[in-house]
Amino acid sequence: MAQGIEDKVVIITGASSGLGEATAGHLAERGAVVVIGARRSDRIEALAAGLTAKGYKARAVPTDVTDRSQVKNLVDTAVQEFGRIDVMLNNAGLMPLAPLERLKIDEWDRMIDVNIKGVLYGTAAALPYMKAQKSGHIINVSSVYGHVVDPGATVYCATKFAVRALSEGLRKEVKPYNIRTTIISPGAVSTELIEHISEKDIQAGTWDVVSKIAVGADTFARTVAFAVNEPDDVDINEILFRPTAQSV
Repeated sequence: MAQGIEDKVVIITGASSGLGEATAGHLAERGAVVVIGARRSDRIEALAAGLTAKGYKARAVPTDVTDRSQVKNLVDTAVQEFGRIDVMLNNAGLMPLAPLERLKIDEWDRMIDVNIKGVLYGTAAALPYMKAQKSGHIINVSSVYGHVVDPGATVYCATKFAVRALSEGLRKEVKPYNIRTTIISPGAVSTELIEHISEKDIQAGTWDVVSKIAVGADTFARTVAFAVNEPDDVDINEILFRPTAQSV
């Protein structure tokens, strides 16, 4: 695996906006090859075109992380075109908050499919290549809500606790293959996540709090870059960050 960031092949899911979009730009500017996936093909294609126009290396592959064949195609495409995969950033996520008693069962299913199964599908697609290379780095996105549970966020919290459990198990299992693992747990960051909240009272209340304290998505991008940039013998396993003003 290449040292630092330059020339590393980095796959990013959920790259059409927010954390994924910011990270793609940040890493591309530092010399990485970014292969970006998301459902909204127009957005990732525009992002890849913009980065390429600046002289950076970027490739867009439309991807729904709830479809494991599409996730496999994303990873296979990266390896076919660039020869390897150095970093898999499982970033795609949804946060439709609501109290359990409102029985938003379809939203529960969707969160499980994206937030948990999407991470598993990304890991499953990347792991065989990384094992064969005897190198690689899998970065999974949890949340502050993967460390604490708040009323109204119970199912979302459960999915993000699950990401941490999966990541820790993965860390222990891939040591023989020289693969690194990182969990990044952001606090309040300015993204589209609040738009996923269908319950208007919950959405308004969440926006009222988050809009006052949220930091930019570039904060997350710099955190990813820090973990990726460390030498191969350094495994940054977990990073939790919040806005200074955030109490939860």
